[in-house]
Amino acid sequence: MLRRYGQVLALLALVLVEVPAFVLSLGVLLLSFALGMVFLFPPQVRIVRWLAEHTRALLRAWTDLDIDPPYLPKPPPPQRMADGMYRTDRTLYKTPRIPAWNDRWKWMVSDPATWRDGLWLFLDPLVKVSLAPLLLLLPGRGLRVYGLWCQLLLSATAASRLAGQVSHLNRARNLAVDSQAAEMRRIERDLHDGTQARLVAIGMTLGAAEQLVDDDPVAAKALLSKAREASSETLTELRTVIRGIHPPVLAERGLADAVRALAMDSPLRVVVDVDLPHRPEPPVEAAAYFAISELLANAARHGGATSAVIDISGNGPDLRITVTDDGMGGADPSKGSGLTGIERRLAAFDGVLALNSPPGGPTTVMMMLPKALPDHWAGSLPKLPRWKAVLVASLWGTSWCPMFPQGIVAAIVKIFGIEGDNWFLALHLPEPWQWPMIVFMMALGTAMYVLAIVIPHHSNKMRRFAYATPSHLVCSK
Repeated sequence: MLRRYGQVLALLALVLVEVPAFVLSLGVLLLSFALGMVFLFPPQVRIVRWLAEHTRALLRAWTDLDIDPPYLPKPPPPQRMADGMYRTDRTLYKTPRIPAWNDRWKWMVSDPATWRDGLWLFLDPLVKVSLAPLLLLLPGRGLRVYGLWCQLLLSATAASRLAGQVSHLNRARNLAVDSQAAEMRRIERDLHDGTQARLVAIGMTLGAAEQLVDDDPVAAKALLSKAREASSETLTELRTVIRGIHPPVLAERGLADAVRALAMDSPLRVVVDVDLPHRPEPPVEAAAYFAISELLANAARHGGATSAVIDISGNGPDLRITVTDDGMGGADPSKGSGLTGIERRLAAFDGVLALNSPPGGPTTVMMMLPKALPDHWAGSLPKLPRWKAVLVASLWGTSWCPMFPQGIVAAIVKIFGIEGDNWFLALHLPEPWQWPMIVFMMALGTAMYVLAIVIPHHSNKMRRFAYATPSHLVCSK
């Protein structure tokens, strides 16, 4: 309880920072848009956003509310044109400094979250003062109610979430295109330096044999033998290139058998442990296969390893891959060990790579591809039952009445002694019962809000447990 009171006092003390910040922001806005001093606007926006983010962090630490930032994605850095200049609208610049500043200023002005933060900064001190009785009497519930107020103005909107998803998809697309281009260059290099050169040599050998077939049959026969051996080697190289594009075993038999075949061809002693009841989608399988192939090649070529262990399993809807080798360690993505290419390949699926490679080894690489497994395997959960959905909707639709007008507003009227006709239930009761009724109304509204949140959360946990238990029993057989 003392900790809660400390949190409430810290929250109320922020009013001493917010009021001067609002006055400063208002003055900066007047200077920026009335007198044209636009260079003052970005610092002011950063200050307000810092206060908003600080409040989100406090609520994240003190309550179970996780308020996502609502800001639109930052503009990309200016791109140099073919003539070496940088362009903003119809103006050309020699350096990217001014175009970058212009893009950042337009981004801040056009982002609705900028003005929502300003409105929050204006109203937040008033809301804190209004909620002070609830915060001091029932600090836990008061913080929850305050968090709901902040969620109203500081949470991400559908537009900001969509813009963030579009920006993320653009980055993933660019990474995928870059990875594909690098793969095509590698295939072209292998064909040009290996297969193409051997085919040219075979053609020249056959031409020489054709000239000697009448005059020196023995020499012609020897050349034909060399051409046959070269064609066999060329076929082997061509199969290697084909496996580098997309191994037939991966398409036909899936990731588990493809990795086992890869382990058999590796110079290392490789142990493969796969626990995948169902196959992932083909693009995910390809990304995982080539990532494992690159890691085994790195361990043999650069790490001096003699053995490796590969573990492939599912963690709910996530695909988790761990590759451990007994090499010398010291792997570093910045040294061009192929890890950067693996990260690019995984990034197309929102995948991440974690590396632990101390000097002397061993090296452990863990790769996680979130939501990469089929829904029928991960366990798509049914929707909330209709009666619970109606109950939750009713709680959200009616909890505002006891919380705000019958609770908080009635408390304000009671504290300041505002006269006049009112429809507050508590103020029509005898004097000794007024404050208990006000507190009861606020507690009732808080309880309704809590129930509206807890019911879906509890139902999801129960359904996840019900879906996870049969799967666990099957795996333990």
